[in-house]
Amino acid sequence: MSRKTYNANGAAAVGPYSHAAEANGFVHLSGQTPLDPATGKLLDGDVGAQTEQCFRNLFAVLSEAGLGADDVVSCAVYLTDMNDFAAMNAVYERQFAAPFPARTTIGVAALPLGARIEIGLIAAR
Repeated sequence: MSRKTYNANGAAAVGPYSHAAEANGFVHLSGQTPLDPATGKLLDGDVGAQTEQCFRNLFAVLSEAGLGADDVVSCAVYLTDMNDFAAMNAVYERQFAAPFPARTTIGVAALPLGARIEIGLIAAR
């Protein structure tokens, strides 16, 4: 199977992977941490600010694939502290319109570069 991949200047990568890969009408976005693509450094701030940066990175990738927030069907959110759930959720809710995508939120021990949050998406063409 061949895969079509996308990489966006408005998102950073910290390893050997594509920002997104498309197959069978679905675009699978790699998880994005709150890296500032201009500096390549982790965004300072609370989990709300970090969540906003994750979505800026993700939406840059979606745009590169010719898609937008309304095309997202599923999200995976990884938090290093489940006490951050409410703050993440407040930012998350503003990113999408009803009906909202499916979502899984998972507590994890650690994320790359000390991020407090990572978010991955699946969008449908």
